[in-house]
Amino acid sequence: MNKIIFPKPTIFFTEEEKHLVIQDYFSSGRSKDYIWRKYTGKSDHGQLLRWMRDLGYASDTLNLGSYISPESDFLPEKKELQDPNGQDFEILQLKKRISELEKRLKEAEIKAIAHSTMVDIAEKEFNIPIRKKFNTKP
Repeated sequence: MNKIIFPKPTIFFTEEEKHLVIQDYFSSGRSKDYIWRKYTGKSDHGQLLRWMRDLGYASDTLNLGSYISPESDFLPEKKELQDPNGQDFEILQLKKRISELEKRLKEAEIKAIAHSTMVDIAEKEFNIPIRKKFNTKP
């Protein structure tokens, strides 16, 4: 039986987004792998380091395994990086996170209503108290 292997979808970052990911790495103090997983959900395999070299964040004479501080002379000038709509990448990420959390909240509310309805029906059908009585004294 032949196994069909589908190519993995590639994740594309614009140059501005690459700068923002690298700036997040410098400012957070976290590992490169942690930052890469935060943005892609996958393991780094040196991609963040390649971006740093390509974008001029590190010199070949530096030990690239060590942390490069944001004040380093090897960093390019800090620019205000924005997407075509004029919104900062971080703001877009936060808006996406808010919409995701709102969706989860709606699902949780629906589950709570369904659970309550299920308990009501079970109490009526079987004539047994399921809910705890809160106003009883020990």
